[in-house]
Amino acid sequence: MNSIKDKVAIVGMGCVKFGENWDKSLEDMIIDAAYEAFEDAGVDPKDIQAAWWGSVFAGESGSIMSTPLKLAYIPVTHVENQCATGSEAIRGAAYAVAAGIYDLVLAVGAEKLKDTGYSGLPQTRPVATWSYRLTTQTPAAGFAMMATGYFAKYGLDFDEGKRLLARIAVKNHHNGSLNPKAHFQREITLEQAINAPMIAYPLGLYDACGVSDGAAAAVLCRADLAKSFRTDPIYIKAVSICQGAREGWLSQVYDLAHVEETYRGGIAAYQEAGIKNPRKEISVAEVHDCFSITELTIMEDLQFSPRGRVREDIEARTFTLEGELPVNTDGGLKCFGHPIGATGLRMLYEVYKQLQGKAGPRQVKNPRLGLTHNQGGEPGSATVSVLIAGNELG
Repeated sequence: MNSIKDKVAIVGMGCVKFGENWDKSLEDMIIDAAYEAFEDAGVDPKDIQAAWWGSVFAGESGSIMSTPLKLAYIPVTHVENQCATGSEAIRGAAYAVAAGIYDLVLAVGAEKLKDTGYSGLPQTRPVATWSYRLTTQTPAAGFAMMATGYFAKYGLDFDEGKRLLARIAVKNHHNGSLNPKAHFQREITLEQAINAPMIAYPLGLYDACGVSDGAAAAVLCRADLAKSFRTDPIYIKAVSICQGAREGWLSQVYDLAHVEETYRGGIAAYQEAGIKNPRKEISVAEVHDCFSITELTIMEDLQFSPRGRVREDIEARTFTLEGELPVNTDGGLKCFGHPIGATGLRMLYEVYKQLQGKAGPRQVKNPRLGLTHNQGGEPGSATVSVLIAGNELG
């Protein structure tokens, strides 16, 4: 199998402030994110040869993105892949460049959820492939089952489990407090997280991400051209998408304590990037903490922690800004919310800045490789993207 490793570089990125952006339209956010990326790369819209547009609720066609950016008469592709939509836009753009079809392309993801009235909880439209599944189940309920499944498998009582999840929420809110582009920029205490109102037992208010508006964008080019745009490009080492068999909820053997798609997607990305020891080789990771239990299991699924032993790493502060492997340094979904089409690109924006040494008070020490993990769907029926990028060739 061929590899994308070191064939594609990211030379510009942009990201708006996520939140309740009542003063901005979807088009405003697209323009702000894309033009930050254009300026960062030192290019003009007319230089873009093709573009990929990721959105779930504002999709319809590529013209939703191309019209405000005046990208007339070039190929524009609209992609949608559940909550991994932003990462799918990056994947399409990267593979087109790696194939030698284009030299310079754009990927944009955006969503204006607050104006839709979307609560982020129920299924809001029929999905044919789910017709025989639990169509009335909310994401919060699904991930709550994952929390109780993990607690049961590894012998955690309610108080122990709640405290463990609360540590994740506290960490991410601390990181978000250092990020001017985060929706939520306030620290919380362990007691606040533990005692917050219950959303879906055992998950409370601070175990869940919010509903936000947001947009992010990336300019990609051939790796051999990257230094002509900037002195510090970031090189893509791997992009994997792993689609689950959607069998989890129907299988008696599924333990509800891991996401198989994350595990397998991670393995595929590590193989492509040539990574042998993820915990030691990955410098910084942005993962899909739609709920705190998700980040917990991701640490094991991506082989950052041994199975059943992530508790030791969380309590040892392994994943804090000062820890051995900082995770969700920008605050994650917990502090940015989840405007679906934008999230994967927002994660990459943070990794991009970290690898360039430009993350300000959140900067980790001497990063070399960064990882993004973007998950669509619930445990047992997920679509997962794992992307690895680095600041050096080879």
